[in-house]
Amino acid sequence: MWQFLLNLIKKKSPQDEQDTMKKYLIVGLGNIGAEYANTRHNIGFKILDHFATQENLTFETQKLGDVATYKLKGRTFIFLKPSTYMNLSGKAIVYWLSKENIPLENLLVITDDLNLPFGSIRVKTKGSDGGHNGLKDTQLKLNTVAYNRFRFGISDTFNKGQQVDYVLGEWTDEENDKLKERLDKSVELIKSFGLAGINITMNTFNGK
Repeated sequence: MWQFLLNLIKKKSPQDEQDTMKKYLIVGLGNIGAEYANTRHNIGFKILDHFATQENLTFETQKLGDVATYKLKGRTFIFLKPSTYMNLSGKAIVYWLSKENIPLENLLVITDDLNLPFGSIRVKTKGSDGGHNGLKDTQLKLNTVAYNRFRFGISDTFNKGQQVDYVLGEWTDEENDKLKERLDKSVELIKSFGLAGINITMNTFNGK
């Protein structure tokens, strides 16, 4: 944590600054293990896996997560699927921000959201954790609520007392039929984040 903070304030040359601003950390939140692979809570992993399939990328197991690198028009995207389980997501995020010397404004965290209809997209630059344990730990470890997050709607169509079973449940056949188009849209969003910036990305994709 302290090393991460020191890296943020460490003086850099103009070239270092320029190179740093062209690197992005894209974090998909989820839980490791085959039993979680197709659950709603793992949409962050699923989006990054879909991106990797489209662009023929390979994830490698490294410290605190599986990592893949993607280059596009002079930008470098570091994709991270934390291996810490959801409740400790912030630990992996802080480590990789520091290791890759990526500024906080170039972080994008992908998460599921019960408060949005299925497949809805909402990109924000700050906000509360909304009761999401992955965001809660991220906020705690970063010591700020001001970081970019991409919230993917999973809806809240469950009975009272069934939230955990619903979130950790698998997509329905109907949802799976619609996911492909939503995953394609998510890939476009990630590319836009790096190429066009957060504000244009919000205007382009929110509510789409």
